[in-house]
Amino acid sequence: MSRRVQVILDDEESETFRHHAAREGLSLSAWLREAGRDRLATRGSAERLETVEALRGFVARCDAREEGREPDWEQHEAVIDTSRASGRSAS
Repeated sequence: MSRRVQVILDDEESETFRHHAAREGLSLSAWLREAGRDRLATRGSAERLETVEALRGFVARCDAREEGREPDWEQHEAVIDTSRASGRSAS
């Protein structure tokens, strides 16, 4: 069974979404459905850390996955300073 859903978009959003949908060869409805499914998949895969034990387990898994040592702050600062000196924007 299908259900029709009304979505209210301002003019700019509507044009932006339609443009992206057309670029991908999709109708606006199909594009919005795909965007919704993608969002659900992304959020569904996120681990919820609701207890101290869950957080500790997450940190332990991250530590086990990584190799080497985190650079000292001075090394991070040197990279930041080099980037600033090169004239790149802050973003």
